[in-house]
Amino acid sequence: MTATHLADDAIQLTTVRVRHIKLAVSLAVVTVLLALLFALVPRDGQSTFRLGDPASNIDLGSVAVPTAITSWGVLVLLVLLAAWSVWDAVSYRRTPLWLPIAFGALAVFAFLVWAAADGLVPVTGLLFGALSLSVPLIFGALGGVIGERVGVVNVAIEGQFLFGAFSAALVASLTRNPFLGLVAAMVGGVLVAFVLAAFSIKYLVDQVIVGVVLNVLVTGLTGFLYGALLVPNEDVLNRPERFPRIEIPLLGDIPIIGPVLFNQTFIVYLMYAVVAVVAWGLYRTRWGLRLRAVGEHPQAADTVGIKVNSSRFWNVSLAGAIAGIGGAYFTLVSVGQFTKEMTAGLGFIALAAVIFGRWDPIRATLAALLFGFATNLQNLLTVLRTPIPSEFMLMLPYIVTIIAVAGFAGQIRGPAAAGKPYIKG
Repeated sequence: MTATHLADDAIQLTTVRVRHIKLAVSLAVVTVLLALLFALVPRDGQSTFRLGDPASNIDLGSVAVPTAITSWGVLVLLVLLAAWSVWDAVSYRRTPLWLPIAFGALAVFAFLVWAAADGLVPVTGLLFGALSLSVPLIFGALGGVIGERVGVVNVAIEGQFLFGAFSAALVASLTRNPFLGLVAAMVGGVLVAFVLAAFSIKYLVDQVIVGVVLNVLVTGLTGFLYGALLVPNEDVLNRPERFPRIEIPLLGDIPIIGPVLFNQTFIVYLMYAVVAVVAWGLYRTRWGLRLRAVGEHPQAADTVGIKVNSSRFWNVSLAGAIAGIGGAYFTLVSVGQFTKEMTAGLGFIALAAVIFGRWDPIRATLAALLFGFATNLQNLLTVLRTPIPSEFMLMLPYIVTIIAVAGFAGQIRGPAAAGKPYIKG
């Protein structure tokens, strides 16, 4: 036997076949839960979906479908897709990406048909609200991706949201200029990130502990300033000039998605650009290569002349600026003024989107859109008066977060050096 044959035998002996069972189990569980819901709480009548926007030049009108027949018919398709995924797992094959995407879309459609019995689902309004609720999550998730990719776990996204929102409200109120408020929000996010970077990189304090402490500190600080400064002077200091909507001609008239994507404010259009630039820069530029090298192999990056701690410091500051824009969205677009603890823990949802998105900008953006959709779906289900208890409605976004991270994300590995301080030499 030749040496080549021995080497081939050794390679064959080390080959390990892995069953990717977690996705199949998750799809099967969702299918069973929907079947139980349809069987135990049957609903009849017609479910109406309004596809158009009355204010648009192109109105597609409404489509009505029989509730029971459509729900069970779509459930049959879900059973087939779940069985396909199980067969792939048993056969040691990876399930194609289109399958869970199609499964998710069909599952949401089946649930909406059941929920909207003798009711109306405004599709454009549902999607518009979902995007609006996702905007701060997307900025926070992008900040989290950059931070963890460079080796620093950014648990302080919540604090960056809150301080960015406060700074934006204060400056935009004083100057009557929302763009200056946006700049102030970025500065506020950078200040919180600066403290995180200083303690975790220079003084080697545990990054998670620093992030949690910063969240508590910023919550208390903004709460104090709100009561001591903004409340007594509300008309002067807490009436920020808000960004108006800007409709893009022609694109804004596209049915369904036109009003959702192209009749938005400046911050939303900025979000499109930031997602594209970060996704491109992370994998296609020298900056992205160095950032990923520092987060994966800081010793190797150091040996080729990259200043590891300096790179971490400035990229964490950049992440804070991006998260600060998400904070500005609260006061300059959605709410119109600063209120105490107004971010309501969304920074932690953004952190979950980072994990669910596997530390990738595009996937993290899609995860943030999923969580935003779940939050808006909660509001719609309340309006439709579904037989689901109101307490469960409030839990829905967080249940989706837990299922997404624990069920679909599963055992995934983040950047190797994330959370680990680097000591030169």
